[in-house]
Amino acid sequence: MVHPIFSVLVSRPELVMEHVAGYAALAQEEASSVGAEVAKRAIAWAACALCALVFLIFAGMAVMLGAVHEAFHWTLVVVPAVPLAAALAAFGIARQKLPARAFAELRAQLDADAQVLRTLGGRP
Repeated sequence: MVHPIFSVLVSRPELVMEHVAGYAALAQEEASSVGAEVAKRAIAWAACALCALVFLIFAGMAVMLGAVHEAFHWTLVVVPAVPLAAALAAFGIARQKLPARAFAELRAQLDADAQVLRTLGGRP
């Protein structure tokens, strides 16, 4: 006995192609949403690293200027604090978790199709 899916493949291949195209569209949609999140996190990590580097440079310059002039000025603290605050903000954005249910809709669709194929094949 031939499984019903094979008879559909032979008699109506356009239905199978539409179904596969639907899977591709769903996968592309879900991958683009997850890909945007990954890109956002990568940009945040790069910004965090760049701001941390600028903070270290400005802090080193502030220490050297403070040692040379032997007088405290508020800009020696504020100027390095700005990139430090930006680095901390970028770090907070970069540490956000990815969506927990990435590709959940695609998995649900695959499970539903597998259940239908099992039912058609006579297996529960």
